[in-house]
Amino acid sequence: MSFQSEEDLSCPVCHDIFRDPVFLTCSHSFCKTCLKNCWAQKLEQQCPVCKKMSEQSDPPCNLVLKNLAEAYLKKKNQSTAAGSEVICSLHFEKLKLFCLDHQEPACVICRDSRAHVDHKFWPIDEAAQDHKEELQKALKPLQDKLKVLQKAKGNFDITEKHIKTQAQQTEKQIKEQFKMFRMFLDEEEKTRLAVLSIEEQEKSQQMKEKIAALSREMAGLSATIRAAEEELKAENVAFLQDYKGTMNMVQLYPQLDAPQVVSEALIDVAKHLGNLGYNIWNKMKKMVSYSPVILDPNSAHPNLLISEDLTRVNVSEKLQLPDNPERFDFYPIAMASEGFYSGTHSWDVEVGNSTDWKVGVLAESAKRKGEPQSGLWRLGFYKGEYTVRSLPESSTVLFLKAVKKVRVQLDWNRGKVSFSDPDTKTHIHTFTHTFTEKMFPYVSNLSKIPLKMLPATVK
Repeated sequence: MSFQSEEDLSCPVCHDIFRDPVFLTCSHSFCKTCLKNCWAQKLEQQCPVCKKMSEQSDPPCNLVLKNLAEAYLKKKNQSTAAGSEVICSLHFEKLKLFCLDHQEPACVICRDSRAHVDHKFWPIDEAAQDHKEELQKALKPLQDKLKVLQKAKGNFDITEKHIKTQAQQTEKQIKEQFKMFRMFLDEEEKTRLAVLSIEEQEKSQQMKEKIAALSREMAGLSATIRAAEEELKAENVAFLQDYKGTMNMVQLYPQLDAPQVVSEALIDVAKHLGNLGYNIWNKMKKMVSYSPVILDPNSAHPNLLISEDLTRVNVSEKLQLPDNPERFDFYPIAMASEGFYSGTHSWDVEVGNSTDWKVGVLAESAKRKGEPQSGLWRLGFYKGEYTVRSLPESSTVLFLKAVKKVRVQLDWNRGKVSFSDPDTKTHIHTFTHTFTEKMFPYVSNLSKIPLKMLPATVK
């Protein structure tokens, strides 16, 4: 009986190395305890493998198998105690070699066996070192990829939190705006209803006074008529005796014209309802403003702080923002939420006393990540100097008096970007270029004094 592997030394029932093995007449062997448990459960002496009935209630010990199992366990325990020294499962020798043809560890007996004829072997340590280096080299791209994914996940986590923050802040501002509008509309409704109520009271009171006077007149006239009618019922002598007085009473009664409803006695409905919606809207214009340029906070460099109304920008400590594709990460830029593909457009920027600012236009294709190389036209102020620049050209210094406001005008069709001072109506500079894509207003500010996109007149 030869045993080639651990499987040959394992009990078919418990699948562990044999413990006190016994064998049946059918030649199958089992751990003594495993066999007794099987027979106890089934109440019959049947081989757990071939199902053949056994006439032996106490099978004999398989001494050969027992010795092999104990020897195997002993070597296995020695191998475990030795740490890295693993035993060959075929020859129970230490694995000191590595077969380069089979790409597997081997012992010295394996090297000389028929299975490894003409094979090349390396010492196990050299082979392990060489293969570890190969594995590390193959693992490097995966480790780099993991770092990229970890960085991406971190940015996704920041993005998710930022989305929630944006939604909460935007919801808050929407509610505040509508609350302000509702308050205005409520006050306007109360005011207009009060005016209507006063007019109703005044005109109703006038009619009540006229009705009261008319009622008194009707009562006096009715009394005269009744007196005259009573005289008509009297006897002729009595009638004639009072006739003169009665006739005087009737003839001398004041002959008044029938009263008429005076003009403007009714509610002036046209005054209250005529163009009501337009009048309210026209009045609301005083409490709102319209900016021709709205800044896009999703494009703003992390060192820029955009105001809640999206019209002002100034420098801040670096904010923890998602590194989304729209965001600039080199120049401190914030661009407008809408661009222009044609036509003439103009907007004013209040630069005030900011000491480091730039305003202008940039192309939709302008590089967001890293330093833009083209697609930007601007006027700027830094270290007391006014400069203009069109990438990739260098800056040109301008000699200007202090400018507090800058008007930027884009004539897309004629290919012009002009800068001027709206306070003094002074032209500053004009760039010419043939535009072929959408152009966006942009601002840059590295001062704590904010740049403000000025509102336009609402007509």
